[in-house]
Amino acid sequence: MNPVDWPFRGPEAVSDGTLTFRELRRFNRAIYPAVWIPRDTALSPQELARAAWLWSDRRGVVSGLSASALLGAKWIDAGERAEIIHSNRRPPAGLIVRSDTLAPGETTEVSGMQVTNPARTAFDLGRRLKLRAGVQRVDALISATRVQVADVHAVARQHPGARGLRQLRETLDIVDGGSESPYESLTRLVLVRAGFPRPVTQIRVYDRYGIALARLDMGWPEYRIAVEFDGAQHWTDPEQRDRDIERHAALEAQRWIVIRISAGLLHTHRGAFLDRVHAALLSRGCPPFEYSGDDCRY
Repeated sequence: MNPVDWPFRGPEAVSDGTLTFRELRRFNRAIYPAVWIPRDTALSPQELARAAWLWSDRRGVVSGLSASALLGAKWIDAGERAEIIHSNRRPPAGLIVRSDTLAPGETTEVSGMQVTNPARTAFDLGRRLKLRAGVQRVDALISATRVQVADVHAVARQHPGARGLRQLRETLDIVDGGSESPYESLTRLVLVRAGFPRPVTQIRVYDRYGIALARLDMGWPEYRIAVEFDGAQHWTDPEQRDRDIERHAALEAQRWIVIRISAGLLHTHRGAFLDRVHAALLSRGCPPFEYSGDDCRY
């Protein structure tokens, strides 16, 4: 049996002699009609996107989360369905097919495939996903591609009758490519929805000699208040914990208030977290603002 790159179109591999029909059936499985992969193989989001493109007989345009994965965005689960813009309105199970209209300049080429470009991809994600998922997904895409919010608004102007434009505007008002994980995006969303002044992301702190002490997830540097999201590594890695202790002491010496939050606390004690941030801001002279408390409407 000759080696074959996968995913691949089975009929092509048989017709060009790469595989016999028996080898195709014995060692591979069909993921979509005519598209095959080796048995017992799990596909990454990028590979699944390529499989969808092959199913379209190389005529479709990869879109949505599939496009986002090909453009380099992180945090896309392998279990997400592939998405493609194509004229065939009878897709197989596990594949999302859109019949969207694309304006000139809204596609790019990635590994030989036509893919919605970053601005168009953000446009589609922001208008179709609910606020929480939309902010997280567009944040990740901005971080990977450096596409600008203005570019996404320009795409929206090309499609004035598209569905979800109100949702898109609400999402774009909150997105920030400085977030480095979905939970950082969620933390910022919680703060903004609760009425807090919009936090700055990725705040660099230096000592008096200009040496970098820390890069803080988000906060309000004018008040020296920061919010840090603690991932699992902060608790399970002893070396990381030691660095965190030294870093925290250096920040305290510069009169920074650092409020730390974890995924569990964000879900179960969100109100208490918001109260702490609110009290810290007021203690540092932040003008009073309308604070709605725990707002779960996202």
